[in-house]
Amino acid sequence: MTTVSPEPGQIFVKICGITSETDALLAVALGADGVGFIFAPSPRQMVVSAVADIVKRLPREVLTVGVFRDESPKRTVEIANAIGLGAVQLHGHETAEECRWVAERVRCTIKAFPAGDRAIPRFEEFGADYLLIDAESPGSGEVFDWRLAEGVADHGRLIVSGGLHAGNVGEAIAHLHPFGVDVASGVESRPGQKDPKRLREFIVEARRAAARLAEERGQAPSAPDGPYDWMES
Repeated sequence: MTTVSPEPGQIFVKICGITSETDALLAVALGADGVGFIFAPSPRQMVVSAVADIVKRLPREVLTVGVFRDESPKRTVEIANAIGLGAVQLHGHETAEECRWVAERVRCTIKAFPAGDRAIPRFEEFGADYLLIDAESPGSGEVFDWRLAEGVADHGRLIVSGGLHAGNVGEAIAHLHPFGVDVASGVESRPGQKDPKRLREFIVEARRAAARLAEERGQAPSAPDGPYDWMES
């Protein structure tokens, strides 16, 4: 497993639904820790060759995530390892057995579930490094009832998604104390095109909320370098 706990005052920020090198570099320049590329049917769907070209141009410390939905485990692993992705995100109805098979063959695995899914209490059976909780319809911009994520056993491995934007990401962090946050439509001008202003505001608000949470706990915020060394697996 490649689990990494963020330092006090930090939050892992993933910008998903990247469709161009320009948006990937913009997200990284503004402070994103990870970028996601969707290989499943979606307005933001990417082809493997295009993602491979983008991944080559990103800093090594940025987590590059391939998002798959109900893809065959073998194909998922082949794509991830062929283009050097740092992680795979399984966002479909993958079984615990399928997820474990993938997790044994890639650097880092994120298993996504819709809020309230009955499988969430059995998350450990899936062998994934991180648990992502999303709205019922991924990419829809819908916000789920955050109370449905309160019972997660280890919030230090929880990534929150679903309808987040600069106006509510701070509240989500304050409420759930997650490892990270994931956003796509909430930082776009249109599906698949990131908006620089919305991106900047989202990342600023996420960092601000994490620092505020650390202060409330009596922890001193640390520098952003170091905790996300995804190459240590």
